[in-house]
Amino acid sequence: MSNLVQRTITGIALVVLVIAAVVTGRYYFTFLFLVFTVVGLWEFYSLVEKAGVFPNKIAGVIAGTVLFVTNSLIAMRLVEFQLLLINFLFVFIIFLLELYRNNQNPFTNIAFTFFGLLYVAVPFSLLNYFPNPAFLPGVYHASLLLGFFFMVWINETGAYLVGTAIGRHKLFERVSPKKTWEGVIGGGVLTFLSALFISVFYKQVSLADWLVVALIIIVLGTYGDLFESMFKRSINAKDSGTLLPGHGGVLDRFDGVFMAAPFVFVYLLMVY
Repeated sequence: MSNLVQRTITGIALVVLVIAAVVTGRYYFTFLFLVFTVVGLWEFYSLVEKAGVFPNKIAGVIAGTVLFVTNSLIAMRLVEFQLLLINFLFVFIIFLLELYRNNQNPFTNIAFTFFGLLYVAVPFSLLNYFPNPAFLPGVYHASLLLGFFFMVWINETGAYLVGTAIGRHKLFERVSPKKTWEGVIGGGVLTFLSALFISVFYKQVSLADWLVVALIIIVLGTYGDLFESMFKRSINAKDSGTLLPGHGGVLDRFDGVFMAAPFVFVYLLMVY
């Protein structure tokens, strides 16, 4: 099976899985992205180990799980915001645990343990708030999540297809030799067009807001891809994992989401 066919089949399966989880309800979405959070953190820490750094994988995954679950419960209005304070305990627990690991460069290990949480667990946790950025009781707008994911996928797919077909001018060759300006522009145009289309059906925010979200996704999603490429290149890794044939791992498939989600979250808080 060629890489393109494998990539296409995996991509379609993942899209269907995410859409089904979003439209079925908050609990299904929470479970699916909790799994993605755990797998993504494990991939990140495993990649870092190839560079000779040894983050506390178990403590990091547990901390990321707690971070995601506490934000999910708050987003569902099942608990109060004070529950988030429990996450601060893991800051000190990770420090304390490093005392007993007897590894070289302990503060580098601690730093990368925390960086995994910031890079993977925080963006996935913020997705819990997209369906109800105003924190209203009993509200779950699947359309806000679906619109976000649709535009991320369209931007990435459009950039890949256009770049493959007509890409000539390198965007950032030192970091990602295959990414081109033509691909970025092509993906961006398709993303703006998708925002126009989405605004017709998903009216929880205005057309102008969907266009701003599209712009955030185009810019930050591209930077997310470049950052992931820089990270893998720094440790001579081709893919972050093997969970998704043709795509690599969770880090490879959601690199655009990691960078775009926090900015879209802040924007939704401002306008909703």
